[in-house]
Amino acid sequence: MKYQSINKQLFIDNRKRFTAQMKPNSIAIFRSNYEYVRNGDATTEFKQHSDLFWLTGIDQEDTFLVLFPDSPEAAYKECLFLKQTNATIAVWEGHKYTKEEATTTSGISSIFWNDGFESAIRPRINYAENIYLTLNENDRFSYKAPYADLDFAKQIQDQYPLHHFYRAAPILQRLRSEKSAFELDLTKHAIGISKKGFERLLGFVKPGVMEYEVEAELIHEYIRNAATGHSFHPIVASGASATVLHYVENNRPCKDGDLLLVDCGVDYANYASDMTRVIPVNGKFTQRQKDVYNTVLRVMRAATKLLVPGTKLMDYHQIVCKELMEKELVDLGLLKMDDIKNENPDWPAYKKYYMHGTSHFLGIDVHDVGMRYEPFKANHLFTCEPGIYIPEEGIGIRIENNILITNNGPIDLMDAINMPIEVDEIEAAMNR
Repeated sequence: MKYQSINKQLFIDNRKRFTAQMKPNSIAIFRSNYEYVRNGDATTEFKQHSDLFWLTGIDQEDTFLVLFPDSPEAAYKECLFLKQTNATIAVWEGHKYTKEEATTTSGISSIFWNDGFESAIRPRINYAENIYLTLNENDRFSYKAPYADLDFAKQIQDQYPLHHFYRAAPILQRLRSEKSAFELDLTKHAIGISKKGFERLLGFVKPGVMEYEVEAELIHEYIRNAATGHSFHPIVASGASATVLHYVENNRPCKDGDLLLVDCGVDYANYASDMTRVIPVNGKFTQRQKDVYNTVLRVMRAATKLLVPGTKLMDYHQIVCKELMEKELVDLGLLKMDDIKNENPDWPAYKKYYMHGTSHFLGIDVHDVGMRYEPFKANHLFTCEPGIYIPEEGIGIRIENNILITNNGPIDLMDAINMPIEVDEIEAAMNR
């Protein structure tokens, strides 16, 4: 790992919060993600299971976590099963956790090798009445291929059909959505690297550069600051490409007079930042571009103020669209009052120019877990990212900051470090 070690108290506290929600005489089992085959003998880059990392800090494949608070054996109240290294692995793959290192990282004292996992876990499962397992219950998940959680759940249910099974995901979604001070420090660090990446772009972008060159400048800055890399595939969209919400080809020239939309994020210690900025390729907004940009910025500022405890995500988005964005679209001449009066309720008029959500949970995952139908709470962390997309004018503008909800009002974590966002700031930096 490139990142600095994380205080193990984060993971100790997280496990306590989770086990406090378990039913009596229950065992919970978590396993790491698969290493997926890419082609031939190559695998995709390993990414740790978010729940397992949140509970342990262990960033290694072939890992199992067992939590059994009511175990009669102290060694199995919480324990890790890890891949045991050998001379061949050391030569071909490099260092793996020692038992001592795993304890230092996670705060778990009982560490075993995973070649004995099934035989070790059987008598402990037999003693328990209930088994907690986790599946991918992220609302945005689209099932397209088998994954480790699902396969493991089927295996355990086949082997122990008379036990009672419970979902760990709803517990974890609520717990993970409330960020601790340790987690906020990691997110702020990721955001700080994002700022460096954006400032690098302000000095680099000019007519004629390719979108993939812009992408390369970002990853250069991320890696040189000890980030793992992008927290998601970056969108680097110039001109009309910015009106395509998930444009990822990043293969076109940035032309004089066009705008460049960059939606990007940093993965630092498995915690994500998520930022969108729009800049003029030639360093100067036209009046129309400036008008649309400032409209989106006004909506973002107003929407940020609504991110307070007690608000619900669906109600919040409706207010942003119908009370904030709709009026601005009329003022820009994009909608007429008759368009709104005669709109289809299932596809309101504003959706012609603003067709996505305003905010999503942020944390270990860019689209982090959270209970979307429950009220916001203090220490929830959200993006705020309204946008306006005008294909007929070749203009696509989205502005995105990361917002922490507190009992004393929202805190914009990007404003807090003076991330450039105003038209004058952007133009001045590009023409410096």
